[in-house]
Amino acid sequence: MRELSPKQSSILEFIRTFVDDHDYPPSIRQIQEACDISSTSVVDYNLRSLEKAGHIRRDRDVSRGIELMDKRPRVVAVPIIGTIAAGQPIPVPSADTWQNYDSDTVDVPPDKVRNRDHVYALRVKGESMIDALVNDGDIVVMQKAETAQDGEMVAAWLNDEQEATLKKFYREGDRVRLQPANRTMAPIYTKAANIQVQGKVIHISRDHP
Repeated sequence: MRELSPKQSSILEFIRTFVDDHDYPPSIRQIQEACDISSTSVVDYNLRSLEKAGHIRRDRDVSRGIELMDKRPRVVAVPIIGTIAAGQPIPVPSADTWQNYDSDTVDVPPDKVRNRDHVYALRVKGESMIDALVNDGDIVVMQKAETAQDGEMVAAWLNDEQEATLKKFYREGDRVRLQPANRTMAPIYTKAANIQVQGKVIHISRDHP
């Protein structure tokens, strides 16, 4: 790659820093202002030079369409602590074990876990959530939680049965309805006192073997 001018080096460094801080590239005007460049046309000229030199790739049909060629997408490795049933309940490791669990991991985009604590993942077994696009073998990324809003997809622990299940959560008076997303399957009804919410689904991963 040919040597960059001071202006091009400044632009490239700003793009790197901006992407590190925001996980998306800057706009042309942001580059202009940050690098003290006289006009957006001068920014465009230098971006073309950076593209010819192989430092970036641009999609001019997309806003902020700048990609750093030497920067791999950042991901967060989330531990897979066990299996959760999307069907009839089956035993699953407690969400409390995630911190010390020696397990596989799943790579998750950082924006899915940003500012969240106690994030873990579970492999799905069963087909009761297929209408919510959660299939057998998928991996659900969970945030540890003890409460849930109606309609949220949760990992729910059934105290009496000592089993866990993946369902949508609904309060109905003094009982809870755990609703599958599969029209062929019936919901699970149980006393509210019998339910312990262990986590809420924040991401579904299908990019796995």
